[in-house]
Amino acid sequence: MASTLVDAGPMVAVFDQHEPHSAHYHALFQRAAAERWRLSTTWPCVVEASHLLAPARRYVLLRWVAQGGVTVFPFQQESLSDFVDLMKRYTEQPRTEMDLADASLVCLAMDTGVTRIMTTDHRDFSRYRLPDGRAFEIL
Repeated sequence: MASTLVDAGPMVAVFDQHEPHSAHYHALFQRAAAERWRLSTTWPCVVEASHLLAPARRYVLLRWVAQGGVTVFPFQQESLSDFVDLMKRYTEQPRTEMDLADASLVCLAMDTGVTRIMTTDHRDFSRYRLPDGRAFEIL
């Protein structure tokens, strides 16, 4: 059973058919269900996806999360310091800014060792690294 992290972008793409990557992530989520992948995300990613969706689609996403479509990893409040350290590291010029959702997924990868990720943010996740130097496998 493959463990895979899920960023906000694929969740938006799956729950809004008008998104450019919708077909790709529909197929990937169907494969994940058929092969029983363990999908994990973080609350910042759920909030970001929810914010980007229209209300009707947002409600479908949140019910999917509530029914176990993805496991939402709980971080302790103290973890925010680690998020800030990562955000500062990956926001130095000339790099783009790392947001809270990305930092939370990198910390989740550090905690779990899972580096497979569904993300539409290929540019940023191709440069993020775990402390041991491992890169993300972007799906």
